[in-house]
Amino acid sequence: MDLGVVLQCNPPASEVIDLAVRAEQLGFSHVWTFDSHLLWQEPYVIHSAILAATDRVVVGPMVTNPATREPTVTASTFATLNEMYGNRTICGIGRGDSAVRTLDGRPSTLATLRESIRVIGALGNSGEVDVDGTTLRLPWSHGSSLEVWVAAYGPKALALTGEVADGYILQLGDPDIAVWMIGQVRAAAERAGRDPAAIRFCVAAPAYVTADDSPDAMAHARDQCRWFGGMVGNHVADIVTRYGATSEVPEALTSYIAGRTGYDYSEHGRAGNTHTTFVPDDIVDRFCLIGPPDTHVARLAELRELGVDQFAVYLQHDANSTTLEAYGAHVMPALSRGTMRP
Repeated sequence: MDLGVVLQCNPPASEVIDLAVRAEQLGFSHVWTFDSHLLWQEPYVIHSAILAATDRVVVGPMVTNPATREPTVTASTFATLNEMYGNRTICGIGRGDSAVRTLDGRPSTLATLRESIRVIGALGNSGEVDVDGTTLRLPWSHGSSLEVWVAAYGPKALALTGEVADGYILQLGDPDIAVWMIGQVRAAAERAGRDPAAIRFCVAAPAYVTADDSPDAMAHARDQCRWFGGMVGNHVADIVTRYGATSEVPEALTSYIAGRTGYDYSEHGRAGNTHTTFVPDDIVDRFCLIGPPDTHVARLAELRELGVDQFAVYLQHDANSTTLEAYGAHVMPALSRGTMRP
């Protein structure tokens, strides 16, 4: 299983770059960033600096969208980065959340998302694509290689992922929900005549490594990661609105938002978010990885058995560096051995 990190582009950008460099030194394979241009700094500028400062990590957004990022421009950006630094980029994409909500916009339709994946995939791989009767290409791009991974929760978005994406991003760490989500993507791939085994799977969630599992330590870690349940809740609310509270989507995912009354995107993705008090402790424990290193190893081993190819660690709390270091010193070696040892 690969391990990645997910960073916010908070100023100073130099600190984001330093975390990315340290992640590579510790053995992480991917560096992802948020893409929400009003809330944080411009990710692709920072991606270029990360790629220049590293040798191996693959870099990309988790996730971009076709509403604020026109697909041919997005493809050109990735192809340029690949020409400059080798083929070390990846495109995570979804319908759009904070990037469009902060503009009072709406997430893209699935039809728009599908078309953007087609265009980005073709141009980002130095190919040609027909758009409204016109054949487009990047004449300067040669040998660019780009995978497009889709972030999704709802049944129709999961089906689209299985039909056209190179990979699937599930932004929560609950194995039971992951089983259903991955199964939906694989089934859609098979119906579309694709090899389900060819699709890569990434689970992304906050990880907070504690010294022990004492009540005080666990309570603090939960409060630092509770924001994530609120973020996921935005997507779940859309699913409930579209499909109802009793849809085929697992109740374990949809039921907890019953107490959700609103959401302030000015606090999006931030520890201490005051609009996430509706998220109960058990959801934080299921969606996130919290506790001593052996707890993390056990959950990651379970996810690996389900077919997850990568776990991406959200580092948005007060222990970013210590969690990163703990993964390098304890979690990665133990996961590689297949067991925890002193």
